[in-house]
Amino acid sequence: MEISDLAPGATALEHASTDGTPAAMVQPQSAVAHSSLIVPLFASTMFLSGFLLFLVEPMAARMVLPVLGGVPMVWNGCVVFFQIVMLAGYGYALAASRRLQLRHHVLLHAAVLAAPAAVLPFMIQAGSAAPPEGNPLGWLLLLLTRSIGLPFFVLSTSASVFQHWLSRTDHPSARDPYFLYSSSNFGCLLALASYPIVVERLLTLREQTRFWTIGYAEFVVLALGCAVFAWRHNTPVSANTAAPEAAATHAAPITALRRARWMALAFVPSSLMLAVTTYISTDIAAVPLLWILPLALYLLTFALAFGRHSAAVGAAARRLLPLLVVPLTLFMVAKVRAPLAAIVSLHLAAFGVMALNCHVDLSNDRPDASHLTEFYFWVSLGGMLGGLFNTLAAPLLFDSIVEYPLVVLMACLLFRMSGSPETRRARADAIVPLAVGGLTAGILLLLSGRGAPLALQVAALSVPALLTFSQRRQPRRFGYCVATLTIASLAFGNASERVLYATRTFFGVYRVSEDLTGRYHGLAHGTTLHGMQALAPERRGEALTYFHTTGPFGQAWKGLPRTVTSGDIGVVGLGIGTLGSYANPGQRWTFFEIDPAIERIARTSEYFSFMDACGDRCRVVIGDARISLARVPEHAYRLLVLDAFSSDSIPMHLMTREAFSLYLSRLTPDGALVMHISNRHLRLAPVVARLAESQGLSALQQIDAMGPGWPEGKSESHWIVMTRNRRDLDVLARDTRWQPLVAGPSTPLWTDDFSNILSVLSVR
Repeated sequence: MEISDLAPGATALEHASTDGTPAAMVQPQSAVAHSSLIVPLFASTMFLSGFLLFLVEPMAARMVLPVLGGVPMVWNGCVVFFQIVMLAGYGYALAASRRLQLRHHVLLHAAVLAAPAAVLPFMIQAGSAAPPEGNPLGWLLLLLTRSIGLPFFVLSTSASVFQHWLSRTDHPSARDPYFLYSSSNFGCLLALASYPIVVERLLTLREQTRFWTIGYAEFVVLALGCAVFAWRHNTPVSANTAAPEAAATHAAPITALRRARWMALAFVPSSLMLAVTTYISTDIAAVPLLWILPLALYLLTFALAFGRHSAAVGAAARRLLPLLVVPLTLFMVAKVRAPLAAIVSLHLAAFGVMALNCHVDLSNDRPDASHLTEFYFWVSLGGMLGGLFNTLAAPLLFDSIVEYPLVVLMACLLFRMSGSPETRRARADAIVPLAVGGLTAGILLLLSGRGAPLALQVAALSVPALLTFSQRRQPRRFGYCVATLTIASLAFGNASERVLYATRTFFGVYRVSEDLTGRYHGLAHGTTLHGMQALAPERRGEALTYFHTTGPFGQAWKGLPRTVTSGDIGVVGLGIGTLGSYANPGQRWTFFEIDPAIERIARTSEYFSFMDACGDRCRVVIGDARISLARVPEHAYRLLVLDAFSSDSIPMHLMTREAFSLYLSRLTPDGALVMHISNRHLRLAPVVARLAESQGLSALQQIDAMGPGWPEGKSESHWIVMTRNRRDLDVLARDTRWQPLVAGPSTPLWTDDFSNILSVLSVR
């Protein structure tokens, strides 16, 4: 393999002999053969480093997911940890390259490579450590530091260290070692693709860590081979910076402004990646497959930007950005969320194009090899700040997911169109964006505030969107138009309701609102209504939405007579406490809720009164349901209700064989398990049917769809009732609205080590 195949432009930087013949052509045959082995050695080391680095990310997140309730912020918190450790790795590489001679650096790094032996193989088990109440982000970062922090730190140094070592040798590729970045990115992408498709499906978590440890040992062997070559072929710095085409004296100076630009160009894609991940995970499920899609796109844009076709892909990305960002902004303003496949694809495609624009600009502005480690440090710092903005700052600064449209806006302001120079017209730069913002605000107030159909709102909002698109050849004005469109949406986007209270925690975004008629208060988590109460005094105690007395739960409550007359009741998921309205005298109801903010909302009588009316009969236990239920005595409940959802996604760890075994151990022998599985995007009934079959349970289901005489305030819902003894379901079985729940022969059994979200995903 020729060096030029891996490093475009590298041949122009090679030394030439005195007669004009390239040095590589006059080397002895043994030297040529030796040289041809070095690039594969360094490339293989970088490939394996990247593969292990991005294989362990979803692996570690998968381990801690059950401990923290299966919410999307678990992944975001893990990504922030990885970014912090990666920055530390780049910082180490930068300091070592500046302060140590190469051979001293080789000796130090050999010791660093051996250090992870003290913690491998690692394992994080649910129940091994209980997270604190409130925001567990700090606890999560410490847990990851103790378990995977050291191996991840070592791997995060690879990109800078091995490229720096190669740049300090007499190898022909020493002039421009950036090509090794492609090997690392390829390993990263392969790891992300193989984890949900191969690794997660075939190996248990314990087996995954064992094989990962073996892979790390192989990486150490390759890294030591690179160290030996660097030790033997070390050359003075001046020898590698004297080529006339790449002389450092002609390179652009590394100024504070240039470093800030590197950070900004790294900040935006990192923040966008987490925002898109949160968007997808919130309404589907927090699972590795859905984490990996945005991360893989993020890495792919890096690989394309630093590859040989960077100019071509950059030009394509600049043309595509307005075509994708304008409809993306339009749909976010209009709150269009279906069809799922099309909307998710649009978000991912727009993210990929925006990230590619930023990364191409980074690639075009990269310094010469002598500043390689510093460049990676500032890029890593910008990426980490993007992650911290989404995970730490945004939940404190905003009570909704404001950071997503804000970072889209930042990407547009960084956008630079290729071709003819931009025309500067100060008046148009002000008037056109103000017109876009004014039109958007007026449309939202006029149509959204009056409950106009979604199609009409989209059609009307297309006018300011098209006006924005028409400015695509004026990047500055285009960015300003996107800004006013976004600001108008944030200011007037909730015109269809009166928001009484909004808050944001590690576990989600909550909004308490009053409808425009002034008759109901509702609680929304993300995009899903999680409870509603009538304000009329005569209806204050009425169970509404999914829990209506005429609905499946009301029927089950009457059809399971033992639960009505006696016995304690357990409920996973509090909401606004609607189920407390079913509590009878002498009963004790225990609600298991992971987020203290939900209990505060439910107990605020200004918003909802179900918990006040229930009084001492209802208590709330804060913490993850599986951890909390494990502390409850066996056979404690006559009825256990599962109604725990994060927006429209599901905590996957509550729907596994191990979870069902725990539920049944806490039920009396004649007890019943009732599950609410309403979902816009996932078909959960087959999964529950397979779980019920594995536990020897009898099960009935009902899909309660809107029909004639539908009560006001009632919502469509899907419920499942399970008991050990089929005779306990006799009353419900005689009701034709209830149907047997039977598992299909091909339905897999979900466990703590295995789940298949694609098999139940509905893309309608």
